[in-house]
Amino acid sequence: MSGVEAEAEKQILGRISEMISQERDLRDRLARDAIDPSTEHERLNRLETELDQCWDLLRQRRALITAGQDPEGAHVRPASQVERYLS
Repeated sequence: MSGVEAEAEKQILGRISEMISQERDLRDRLARDAIDPSTEHERLNRLETELDQCWDLLRQRRALITAGQDPEGAHVRPASQVERYLS
């Protein structure tokens, strides 16, 4: 993996970590009754979708690298596509 590829992966992983922290904060605020459940649910849904998109982008990049192709060919897929994936 080149330095550019490593930096791109580092940025994606950094964003994932940031969103996980936001998710924890939302759950903590809900537990303290600092926000209402509907607000928390709406924000969590958005975060979970964006997290799924980031993980998908990271997997795409890694697959392209493994195949000897340019990881810059990876792109963020629409939520409607990513959310239909099965674990």
